[in-house]
Amino acid sequence: MRTLAIAALQTTPVPYDTEATWTRFADQVRATRELFPHVRLVTVPELLLAAEGPLLGPAPAGWTEQVATTVPGPVTDRLCALAVETGLWLVPGSVFERAEDGRVFNTALAISPEGEIAARYRKVFPWQPYEKATPGTGFTVFDIPDVGRVGLAICYDGSFPETVRQLAWLGAEVVIQPTLTTTRDREMELVCARANAWTNQVYVVNVNAADPAGVGQSAVVDPEGTVRQQAGHGEEVLVDVLDLDAVTRVRRYGSAGINRPWTQLARYGSTIELPMYGGTFRTPDWLKDDDAG
Repeated sequence: MRTLAIAALQTTPVPYDTEATWTRFADQVRATRELFPHVRLVTVPELLLAAEGPLLGPAPAGWTEQVATTVPGPVTDRLCALAVETGLWLVPGSVFERAEDGRVFNTALAISPEGEIAARYRKVFPWQPYEKATPGTGFTVFDIPDVGRVGLAICYDGSFPETVRQLAWLGAEVVIQPTLTTTRDREMELVCARANAWTNQVYVVNVNAADPAGVGQSAVVDPEGTVRQQAGHGEEVLVDVLDLDAVTRVRRYGSAGINRPWTQLARYGSTIELPMYGGTFRTPDWLKDDDAG
């Protein structure tokens, strides 16, 4: 059995205080390691370590520029040391990343227990026109040895079906989606989380910030679109053990033992014209010939 024990920390930053936020985050990761020794991966909300404040502010002038960091850099050095100390995989929400050309991206990271940056994903769909970060241009997955493949998405990315479809096409079995939502559309995000999980037959771990930084309602959704867990609005820890063999089962035999969308795409996708993408569907490498038959 391939299992991945995760802890999604629905928590908050200390507004506009990155040092206090780091201390709080590191203490919470250590406490999770102590309380739940079977957990292998810990994730937190979007931009937690950037110590974002309330939606309506007022924010310090040029806050994004102030907290933007290089990757690798001082923030990732700290994260790598914490991962080594705790022996955990960390998906520490996202940071404002300053690229070599000066552009700022909203970037999610995956840090291995060996203290290496295993993945870096720049948010492809910033929440425009409100979010000023530069859009990324590609999707990212990484492997946890002997477990499976994980994809990264950030908040508003989930509103675009292409995001999780592409991650699943790349072989992701779990999608970690750090989120920072303070608005009424959280209900729609949860609809999207279920739809993305079901239509792509993946787990979706959508971890939002707690009140007052966000409206909470973090969720873990299984590959058949069923909500395994959903938090309230305050600080919570969602601990779950994801059975990645369930992804294999659902893709082979169908959601509810019935629906097999990947198999159908593999069988007929190459004949379907997709003018908005300038091509047709291509069968992913992970889909075996007998699955497509």
